[in-house]
Amino acid sequence: MSALAPPRAAELLLGHEAAERTLLEAWASGRFPSAWLICGPRGIGKATLAYRLARFILAGGGGVGQGDGLFGPAPPPATLAISPEHPVFRRIAARGHADLEIVERGWSDDRQTKLRSEIVVEDARGVGAFLALTPAEGGWRIVIIDAADEMNRNAANAVLKVLEEPPRNALLLLVAHSPGRLLPTIRSRCRRLTLRPLAEPLVEDLLGRAHPELAEADRRALARLGEGSIGRALGLAAGGGLDLYREMVGLLAGLPRLDLPALHGFADRMARPEAGELYATVTELFGWWLARLVRAGAAGPEPGGEVVAGEAALMGRLHAAASLDQWLEVWEKISLLFARAEAVYLDRKQVVLGAFLTVERLARRAAG
Repeated sequence: MSALAPPRAAELLLGHEAAERTLLEAWASGRFPSAWLICGPRGIGKATLAYRLARFILAGGGGVGQGDGLFGPAPPPATLAISPEHPVFRRIAARGHADLEIVERGWSDDRQTKLRSEIVVEDARGVGAFLALTPAEGGWRIVIIDAADEMNRNAANAVLKVLEEPPRNALLLLVAHSPGRLLPTIRSRCRRLTLRPLAEPLVEDLLGRAHPELAEADRRALARLGEGSIGRALGLAAGGGLDLYREMVGLLAGLPRLDLPALHGFADRMARPEAGELYATVTELFGWWLARLVRAGAAGPEPGGEVVAGEAALMGRLHAAASLDQWLEVWEKISLLFARAEAVYLDRKQVVLGAFLTVERLARRAAG
């Protein structure tokens, strides 16, 4: 097994039992909100929970609201889970259920090789008409928007019209990584459900299920890098992120003077035409490492210790060499560099060199 199942086909959801209880209690109350905003960091299971809820409702909702049985009212369901052998589970996994619509970023070209950077109005325009139709299989019509904070203003306005006058037995599930980017009027019309990052031992366990070939030390390091997101940890595992992080920390370990030939060799790899994902991983990890450096300077070493060997000693030397304000300024400068590079397509090698050399300049200046 090389990866966990995608959200629409995931049988298990671990670490979010409290959120599931909230949904079950709302369902059993008979006053289920017509729109939910499911929030939290990327890759922690928000979409998995949305699909899990959709399957539960489209499979009959555990019998809630269907009258008393022979021995009185049916007990409220204890879980949203339905069997993977259930027809509803299978049809949703195959994107073939007539009462479920998925809104996500569409393709930017006819060859379907690149996704758009946002959800546009063409992706969202049919939401209202879909929800207004009579359910094909009885019960409910459901729309999942993943991720709602990727909608542009026109798409958001199309969804807002539906939220203002939701049809009967219609449900909107909005998955959002950054809910603050949504229109306030959308947020105010949804019941908010916030999911928290997963515990590191759980991320490590899930990594072991997805990649049993990984060594225990590597699973532990990837769980730390994932910061409570199994999606992020799996992405790093698939893209060689742990090896890149080790190489990056190894280069930084030479501070206050970097090994320039080795650094240029590293940056050259990021500049290759096919290395776009590699470059994105390096810039993400570099920004994350700098943020950890700043946090450690403000609040002390993080629980759990270093991610790779030698990292704690490196951070200790850097904290001794310059003040927290100076490292915070470096973090802000490099974050701006990465953002500008993405916006105006700066040369990737020069961006990587610029980030490392900015750190080196402060370390050398402090060392005299």
